[in-house]
Amino acid sequence: MAMKTINILKDQSGAALIVALIMIIVLTLVGLASTFTSTFEIKLSGNKRASTDAFFATDAGLQSVRANQANFTIGNFTEAPGALSVDLQQEPIDKKFSQPLMTLPAGVNFSDQPQVVIYHLRYGGEGTQGGPITNTYLIDSTGKDQIGMELIRSKSQVREKWTFRQIQEGSE
Repeated sequence: MAMKTINILKDQSGAALIVALIMIIVLTLVGLASTFTSTFEIKLSGNKRASTDAFFATDAGLQSVRANQANFTIGNFTEAPGALSVDLQQEPIDKKFSQPLMTLPAGVNFSDQPQVVIYHLRYGGEGTQGGPITNTYLIDSTGKDQIGMELIRSKSQVREKWTFRQIQEGSE
């Protein structure tokens, strides 16, 4: 009986099948890992595209509002509410303009237009003896991804302080 047990252990028929199955399992795991990595990279690049698109939409809103001098006429502004967002409470805001005009070049349009608010800040100098009048503004622009179809789209916010000087009539 000992002779029969030794012959069975030395019999190598079927070993190639086991090696082939192990190789198939290893190759399947490598393929799955590369598929998951590719899917992750595609999502990552899509998120980057969406956030970049949102930033440029936000910046376009800021630039188009800033280019229109009529947006900085104090008569367009209303008293700022007492309850400002937490990040604006440290600023000396006295007035705001919620609907500034956006002047866009021909052929430029937004699927979701950026929201721009201009705040007038209390500090700044009144012109004296024909000198310049200095007004300081805080321009707050918020834009969204223009291409995305998802329910939750990328969003960007840009805030810029801008000083505007006007020369009073009669000054040199």
